[in-house]
Amino acid sequence: MSHTAPAAAGSAPALDDRTEERPVYVIGGGPGGLAAAAALRERGVRAVVLEKSGDVGASWRGHYDRLRLHTTRRRSALPGLAMPRRFGRWVARDDVVRYLEKYAEHHELEVVTGVEVSRVDRAPDGSDWQLAASGGRMLTGRAVVVATGFNHTPRVPEWPGRDTFTGTFAHASEYRDAAPYAGRDVLVAGIGNTGAEIAVDLVEGGASRVRIAVRTAPHIVRRSTLGWPSQATAVLVRRLPVWLVDPAARLMSRLVVPDLTAYGLPRPATGLYSRVREGAIPVQDVGLIDAVKRGRVVPMAAVESFDGDTVVLADGNRITPDAVIAATGYRRSLEGLVGHLGVLDARGRPVVRGGRTPKRAPGLHFIGFTNPISGMLREIALDAPKIAKKIARRTARSR
Repeated sequence: MSHTAPAAAGSAPALDDRTEERPVYVIGGGPGGLAAAAALRERGVRAVVLEKSGDVGASWRGHYDRLRLHTTRRRSALPGLAMPRRFGRWVARDDVVRYLEKYAEHHELEVVTGVEVSRVDRAPDGSDWQLAASGGRMLTGRAVVVATGFNHTPRVPEWPGRDTFTGTFAHASEYRDAAPYAGRDVLVAGIGNTGAEIAVDLVEGGASRVRIAVRTAPHIVRRSTLGWPSQATAVLVRRLPVWLVDPAARLMSRLVVPDLTAYGLPRPATGLYSRVREGAIPVQDVGLIDAVKRGRVVPMAAVESFDGDTVVLADGNRITPDAVIAATGYRRSLEGLVGHLGVLDARGRPVVRGGRTPKRAPGLHFIGFTNPISGMLREIALDAPKIAKKIARRTARSR
């Protein structure tokens, strides 16, 4: 793996554009960027990965300690390198990082760390792309793959009075383990997979009280049932119509997931697959069901505002937790990078994915910006070869 030291500001860039052979620039050294670069290299196309941090897999390094993949080891591997069996079925965060490091080394990827790209534009000749990067660099590539990550920028709602809260406040991206919260009353705001898992971690880590604020009750699924992983089911049903999947999922839920309505967590009225189409991924149970049934995690109404040491909930109740952890998701934050190119939808998501490029921006690709029930890493593994094939064909035509 080649790590090219970034040039100091004002000096000549350490990156070599090779005028006679413009590289393909891949922005981001996470799973998506590494997979795309490996697929391009497999097709004989030079790809340079630009990573703003000092290492590949930076996002994964920052996740909380207890995190494990909710997708199986076999269905989470990137193209060209299996995950080691010793990682187990549900791969731990640190092992994901080790895998990404090994992946870059195994494929001999050209990774340049310490370089942040701030803007992507068409080159003056109209055929290439220009990237404005840190250190005053202006890089030119024949194609660009944007892989800056699904979980790029922490999103915190603009709750009235939040700045006045006298307790501890943190976004879930800052949470590592339960140690700082031992013996404390904690409210987790948000019940996606991250919020649910942090709530369980807090209980197991000795928090005196754990409550979880719920705006919309989620679908909860078992990570596996009788050894059959929920991801396998998701792969099978992903292409089926909503009208068929929703009733089947409802029946399965009633068979394997207890009704938690009496504990403040009712079954959703909207079907599971209907919710997925709206962007709401089911919560995989890693201890939440048991914690709620035992009263160790108590569902509450959604957070509406803050008032000094008090959190005001949507149902009018007022509580005074010692700490609030906002498990409120992330933004893609692509607007500054490519928003001016007209390639994002109203929610800031790429309008195309995989082998396709926007009509007004041929040669610009996106990877890792979807989160299907079948698994993000699996999706990346499917999209990377499509991107490489499209770029290789376009390169061949331009010669």
